[in-house]
Amino acid sequence: MKRIYLDHAATTPVDLEVRKAMKPFLSDNFGNASSLHSFGRDAKQALEESRGKIAEKLGAGPDEVVFTSGGTESNNLALKGVAFANRKKGKHIITSKIEHDCVLNSCKWLENEGFEVEYLDVGREGFVNLEVLGNSIRKDTVLVSIIHGNNEVGTIQNLKEIGKICSERDVYFHTDACQSFTKVPLDVGKHNLDLVTINSHKIYGPKGVGALFVRKGTRIIPWQHGGGHEFNKRGGTENIPAIVGFAKATEVTGEKEIQHMTGLRDRLIAGIPGEFPDSWLNGPKENRLCNNANFSFRHIEGESIVLRMDQKGIAVSTGSACSSHSLEPSHVMIAIGLKPEEAHGSVRITVGKENTMEEIEFAIESLREVTDGLRKMSPFVKNV
Repeated sequence: MKRIYLDHAATTPVDLEVRKAMKPFLSDNFGNASSLHSFGRDAKQALEESRGKIAEKLGAGPDEVVFTSGGTESNNLALKGVAFANRKKGKHIITSKIEHDCVLNSCKWLENEGFEVEYLDVGREGFVNLEVLGNSIRKDTVLVSIIHGNNEVGTIQNLKEIGKICSERDVYFHTDACQSFTKVPLDVGKHNLDLVTINSHKIYGPKGVGALFVRKGTRIIPWQHGGGHEFNKRGGTENIPAIVGFAKATEVTGEKEIQHMTGLRDRLIAGIPGEFPDSWLNGPKENRLCNNANFSFRHIEGESIVLRMDQKGIAVSTGSACSSHSLEPSHVMIAIGLKPEEAHGSVRITVGKENTMEEIEFAIESLREVTDGLRKMSPFVKNV
């Protein structure tokens, strides 16, 4: 049975070119970048070349890129590091109700530490209301954290306008760009960004490595203490093979790949709600991640769809991979206005650059068979 992977928002396969770039640093070039001898110097050179490549992709300076273990650590460092470094100014933080769990849980932890967090509502398509955001900023607001491309419904926020609002009010602006990085143009200068979270395994790089852009002059304290690594912002020996792979991964998705994924996504969006009864698209049709499609199916459990699709060799998801084992409805679906039973009936399909239109057609037909079969078994359908 052929297997088709359509869950690229959860993780991506490591690209062949990325594996080739990493290989020497798993064997011959194994030095510690903090060592003074030639082995260490070789590792240090690879580290700084990689830092430069990622910085250039962001429009940042190399000394503004701090390597971490991934998106979760970067988000924790951004929120907690800025909050505690700026307590004298205030303890007010603004975020949205559709952030990744690691941001929301960091905010909940900060509330227990005496900070006040304001969670902004979003509309049905997942967009933050810019006027409400502006009115929510106070004299004691120290940070605004709004996700760039939502991991569940694909909504792309207007970073330029949000950044302008924050800049005019002298408030730090952080965005989680793990899903959007390399898929959507991102320029820390044009978007007035002070902190940006990115990671590797969403862009065909290895797991276990990410980065946080920290604009020069931003008041932030380290959250992981060690021997002064990463400009004294993140202690711990740098993972050189993964960092090299991360840098290479920023080069494997270009306009050609983005257009290809957009075409696959648009076929899903055109085919599923239009041809399937009692179904609809979650999130916007425009200003949406090029690889994201999310649908709800009334009177069917999303988990049942995922399991039936898996039996056909097709991998899809019910939402964020980080909370896929939870029985609670997705907080993102609830935030955009779905009822809990509607939220439970949602399925996320995220395509990759290696997927084909033939695979998408097969997935649509398989999904039709699965949903038709499940509806015949549903007691809710018989009673409507």
